[in-house]
Amino acid sequence: MTELTRRGLLAATAGAGALTAAGCATDTAVTVPANAAPWTPDATEWASRIRKGELTAGELMEATVRKAEALQPKLNFIVNSDFDRALDQAKKGGQTGPFAGVPFLVKDLDDYVGMPTRSGSRWTLGHPPARTQDVYIDSFQRAGLVFFGKSATPEYGFLPTTEPIGYNPTRNPWNPDRSSGGSSGGAAVAVASGVIPMAHASDGGGSIRIPSSNCGLFGLKPSRGRLIDPNPGKSAVDISVNHAVTRTVRDSAALFAATERQDGPLPPIGMVTTPLRRKLKVGLLMTSGSGKAPGPAVAAAIQSTGRLLEGLSHHVEPTDWPMDSVQFGQDFLTLWSSGAAMLVEAVGKAIGRAPDATLLEPFSLGMAQLIATLPPGALQAAIGRLEADVRSYDSWFDRYDVILSPVLATPAVELGYVSGDVPFEELSRRLTDYVGYTPLQNVAGAPSMSVPLDWTEDGLPVGSQICARVGQEKLLFELAYQLEAAQPWAGRKPPISA
Repeated sequence: MTELTRRGLLAATAGAGALTAAGCATDTAVTVPANAAPWTPDATEWASRIRKGELTAGELMEATVRKAEALQPKLNFIVNSDFDRALDQAKKGGQTGPFAGVPFLVKDLDDYVGMPTRSGSRWTLGHPPARTQDVYIDSFQRAGLVFFGKSATPEYGFLPTTEPIGYNPTRNPWNPDRSSGGSSGGAAVAVASGVIPMAHASDGGGSIRIPSSNCGLFGLKPSRGRLIDPNPGKSAVDISVNHAVTRTVRDSAALFAATERQDGPLPPIGMVTTPLRRKLKVGLLMTSGSGKAPGPAVAAAIQSTGRLLEGLSHHVEPTDWPMDSVQFGQDFLTLWSSGAAMLVEAVGKAIGRAPDATLLEPFSLGMAQLIATLPPGALQAAIGRLEADVRSYDSWFDRYDVILSPVLATPAVELGYVSGDVPFEELSRRLTDYVGYTPLQNVAGAPSMSVPLDWTEDGLPVGSQICARVGQEKLLFELAYQLEAAQPWAGRKPPISA
């Protein structure tokens, strides 16, 4: 079912390139600050213990399977398990690379040989296991990671919550009545709850950053064409990229280095190991794309991050969107909906009739209907404006080094608030208000990260989004290391955890 992944539907990308040297995540990489008091090891630490012979990959996988079996009924983060094959591979050993023997989950929008790809949809139930997988998934295995299943996702990644109608909802370990975020919600929950230290994630409109914010993780969205991909995109419509959600910055940086493209349009940055050593000019963006202020908890969190940056000698000043943000939101919805229209058309051809709500969710069908009602040329006009927005985004960074903003307008919403069965017009309104900060970086093909620096009084994480010009991942990693040292988060443990 590769042709029906969201990346295929939206001409999206997952990165491109070849493995760097196998030792990029060695014991000499940046260490987690001592005052962070991590409550569970990160992937770099687990890999180090395996290399030193303190435990075997098989023992680590056995422990991981036990944790997954204990928490899956409470949190529902795995859509398909592959425990037996993973245990066999881990016990045989022989993995090489910086993360040799570390357990890992593949997001269920991507094919992994031997496992079915459900894409969060009832339409895919009964489809056979994948016989092929793309080179980006291969790169994880070359890095030494051992897959033990597929992580949950909403239907074709269309929504910022992981509660597809055909499956049980994925629950947030900080509060099980709240959304995990999406579309990499299963991945984020598996990491936040301590089952694994990092997991595959992808981002076509915020799908790495949103679950990272909701679950208290570090999540960096790479530049377009930065990481390994068989068909790297080049334009504003190529919005999706792959990477991971992690607990620590060093894990994200090491996996980035291990999957970075060596022959792409951007010069490789390699393994980033040091914190920032220069002062930045930071633009502070508070209003969402719809022109509204964030909720009070989010506003307080972003203002706190601004003060933290000023305390680190960076200059912070208010800024505004570099283009008409309301028009951008409408155009992005049009582009997003064109993917659903392609899905509906493909499913219709496969089954010989128009799909209905027994196969696809009402929101997916509603987006397809939106495209059907547009006047001729409307989609092309929207894409043309989005291409112009790419240039406006780049010009923003003639004035600033980075932009600080919320990830979402509120902390994690209650389950059901933005699920696919909410009436289309109402759900579109809610999405416009809730998810107004993250899509611009996808259109621009620029890097952006969610950094878990704040929690609400009732214990919900609130991520701070920091974005940069295309190709500036090194700058973001260095800044993230600086923030991690200044205000550590690795010691925070959710109420539901392994």
